[in-house]
Amino acid sequence: MNPIWDHLLLDCRLATMAETGAAYGAIEHAALGWRDGVITFAGPQSGLPEKPQDLATHVDSAGNAWITPGLIDCHTHLVFAGNRAEEFELRLNGASYEEIARRGGGIVSTVTKTRMASEDELLAQSLPRAHTLARDGVTTLEIKSGYGLNLDAEAKMLRVARRIGTELGITVRTTFLGAHAVPPEFAGRQADYVDEVCVRMLPAIARAGLADAVDAFCEGIAFTPSEVRRVFEEARALGLRVKLHADQLSDLGGAALAAEFGALSADHLEYTNEAGVRAMAAAKTVAVMLPAAFYTLRETQLPLIASLREHGVAMAVASDVNPGTAPVLSLRHAMNMACTLFRMTPEEALRGATVNAARALALTDRGTLEPGKRADFVVWEVDHPAELAYWIGGDLARRVVAGGHSV
Repeated sequence: MNPIWDHLLLDCRLATMAETGAAYGAIEHAALGWRDGVITFAGPQSGLPEKPQDLATHVDSAGNAWITPGLIDCHTHLVFAGNRAEEFELRLNGASYEEIARRGGGIVSTVTKTRMASEDELLAQSLPRAHTLARDGVTTLEIKSGYGLNLDAEAKMLRVARRIGTELGITVRTTFLGAHAVPPEFAGRQADYVDEVCVRMLPAIARAGLADAVDAFCEGIAFTPSEVRRVFEEARALGLRVKLHADQLSDLGGAALAAEFGALSADHLEYTNEAGVRAMAAAKTVAVMLPAAFYTLRETQLPLIASLREHGVAMAVASDVNPGTAPVLSLRHAMNMACTLFRMTPEEALRGATVNAARALALTDRGTLEPGKRADFVVWEVDHPAELAYWIGGDLARRVVAGGHSV
């Protein structure tokens, strides 16, 4: 008979992350098959319907390795020019994030460098960061704009983000973050800049098909809830889903605002109150934990992890890779921080970087190892899935597969 699958891996241990009642959705003595980039079998090897050689063109042994879904980094600012190592030094000498931002540093300093870079230069600087994440198991990546802050530069960032996906053979979801900061040319005219975002930039980005979602930074040093509301109303009118940087440095009701608009996710959430948690639960808005920024800024206000658990809010974990507050190039490192700093469990952290991260990007075809899901998975050099959040650094990924093809 002709083989019906492209590939079949035998002798696996699968952390499917499916809701099976077993920790990690684990299946021992398992097999994983796929065809045309889609999983065809993920279950006990004894359950294979035919002899392996009759089922697949290529049959290999995983040597009892653990396999998980491909990791999904659902919140990054990966495309930018230059870096802000000097601000890292300033913070170590006592300057706060707010102080640096108010005297012209922070986001605006990266804006200047990003605007000056050509599209090819921006790709050349950003691609190695994405490659590092992919080598460590990331097969789906969200990338925000927000360091251009004018139409041409924002569009350039989003084009570079899309090119990264093509170059690496992974999925990239793009998010327009024009409401990230007020650019220098609009200093003292924040309302005019919000007009620019809503009237000119957002419609043009939508027409060009460059964004899968719209984000904003709702904070005292950024944009007010009423300004964010206007951005979200425009996004909704254009048929785009929204996400929100919410309650990172203060409680402005960002989580509840995100929930009001049915946001895919509300991210950071260190200062979110109980009412915000309840609103997110009702709206099924995913809570994205970003512990690398918490760590870098030496924050002390913890997100309400126990309350999020109690109300059944799905918790994702992301790297937040950016030049100012999260210069981290490993989603696994962020998973470790989520456990160590936020007291999430290793299983919650892995779920946060797979199935719940997929929900935060409205991707229903990945995040678990199940027939019909996209063949995104990682073969790991570990003896237990908890090691993915336990080890800080190291090369643990033996093989990374996206859409059925090795990355």
